[in-house]
Amino acid sequence: MKKTYKIDVDCANCANKMELAAKKTEGVKDATVNFMTLKMTVEFEEGADPQTVMQQVIKNCKKVESDCEIFLK
Repeated sequence: MKKTYKIDVDCANCANKMELAAKKTEGVKDATVNFMTLKMTVEFEEGADPQTVMQQVIKNCKKVESDCEIFLK
């Protein structure tokens, strides 16, 4: 399952850090951050709960970029 989330990040380098942090999160099969559109697309592993996984993605992203935001809608 893939889902797209609106994000708020200040620079392309920060977006890259967020993408790497998201990819390392358990339950995430793949993640892509597009700085130009300010969107993050996350593909979840089979059987993973998107809401639970995204809470961990947010924590991991905040570790590498403290002022980033991911809007879960």
